[in-house]
Amino acid sequence: MTEAPHAHFRRHRFPAEIIAHAVWLYYRFPLSFRDVEDLLAKRSISVSFQTVSEWAAKFGVKFAHQIRRCSRGNFADKWQLDEMVVTIKGKKYWLWRAVDANGYVLDALLQSRRNKLAALRLMRKLLKGQGTTPRVLVTDKLRSSSAAKAVLMPGVEHRSHEGLNNRAENSHLPLRRRERRIMRFKSARQCQRFVSTHGQIANLFLLHRKYLSAADHRQLRAHAFSTWREIALSIDA
Repeated sequence: MTEAPHAHFRRHRFPAEIIAHAVWLYYRFPLSFRDVEDLLAKRSISVSFQTVSEWAAKFGVKFAHQIRRCSRGNFADKWQLDEMVVTIKGKKYWLWRAVDANGYVLDALLQSRRNKLAALRLMRKLLKGQGTTPRVLVTDKLRSSSAAKAVLMPGVEHRSHEGLNNRAENSHLPLRRRERRIMRFKSARQCQRFVSTHGQIANLFLLHRKYLSAADHRQLRAHAFSTWREIALSIDA
């Protein structure tokens, strides 16, 4: 019996499985491109960190887009919004993030302002991406969020309290770890691309292990890997 040929992306020398694995390593764990290069070298795969960087930029967004399409409409109807400051080349930006009640990332948007217009941009992006309105919207005490919500979702229940949107606040932690690992983001474009991709890949592998038996966890993890492989190999690049 002959081994089945590996799937390849067009104009790429390495098989699609290797490219997808490199992209998964970079976005799934707080690793640098050089770390991924070393991990691949351990498996006798000789590839430079510059190539890994190109793969992450080109395919990460494609994979995230496919994951987003597959998961649309499967999130909880309680949304939590929060914003965190990100400094890029000495300039302060605000990363606006929305998650559902289970901690899954709905969307993230990097902006230079923390005002009503910025909140409106995030909420419009959320409503367009999810195709529905939430039952409950939770924010901190920022008045800009309340003003934007009153314009776009006047009939949605709004809860504004510092301690209620802890899931949104906790969702910032992986980004902070990555920010320290790469010694800050180099540009606003790089940061936006990373958060847009990282959030969707993190969603796929967020299994809430605390509430699962070992057998259930293994089964869900295997399903996540299977879904990742299907998505990766379905990309027409």
